[in-house]
Amino acid sequence: MKWFGPRLKIQIGIVLVLGMCVLAIFAPLLAPHDPYTQNLMLRLKPPVWDDRGSWAYPLGTDNFGRDLLSRLIYGSRLSIVVGLMAMLVALTFGTTLGLVAGYLGGRTEQVIMRFADGYQAIPEILLAIVVVAVFGGGVVVLVLVLGFAGWESYTRVAFNLTRSLRERPFVEAAVASGAGGRYVMWRHILPQMSPVLTVIATLQVGQLILQETALSFLGLGLPPPTATWGNILAEGRDRLLVAPWIANLAGIAIVLLVLGVNLLGNGLRETLDPRRADRR
Repeated sequence: MKWFGPRLKIQIGIVLVLGMCVLAIFAPLLAPHDPYTQNLMLRLKPPVWDDRGSWAYPLGTDNFGRDLLSRLIYGSRLSIVVGLMAMLVALTFGTTLGLVAGYLGGRTEQVIMRFADGYQAIPEILLAIVVVAVFGGGVVVLVLVLGFAGWESYTRVAFNLTRSLRERPFVEAAVASGAGGRYVMWRHILPQMSPVLTVIATLQVGQLILQETALSFLGLGLPPPTATWGNILAEGRDRLLVAPWIANLAGIAIVLLVLGVNLLGNGLRETLDPRRADRR
């Protein structure tokens, strides 16, 4: 489908991601109700398109009578924050190791890259489940465990690019002029690889959001009644037959955000690598 090119992917991705970000930033203004206020008289009220629905609760309520629209809006905050912060942790840690290994080489390269090889053998979600089960599921713990579970891809990319860039004339000129290794890595090599790292980081955000949702769904994320998409999905799972809209709407919200992030990342990748787009 040549008409569905990188520009259209980027545009659709930006619309979806920005829409979710607006909901997250202005949640107190956009949410019609307090997401934690319970009213058992209104429990399991259906959405407005149902005959028993009401515009006062356009997406219905959950088992405790809490407004589902408000909980979905507030849930977007945590998913976006955890996804972005975990990506920054992975990006910073992984890129630093890759830069050092690629620039210094020798024994430093062997130690770092063998460590990355061994770490890659551990399933990310399994590692996250074990750590969260031991230390709890606070926001800081989730960010750190998800971030440190996905750093090795940045290390490999940064390592390979650094090895090829360190022989370039502009790097050799900087070294000949007396620039130190740290200065060369951060001021000359890193900017050259930033487009590739940006694409990887964008695509990883979607994966991290799904992992955070999975942990919350399994009861290992932020504890109830915290409004997270994973918690809402878990609550809806137990009432699929009587209140299917709870799980369905939470699933739709997750799909829209992850789809937007992935479209944005794929569009950027094809824009920065036209040969990849030509092969499609």
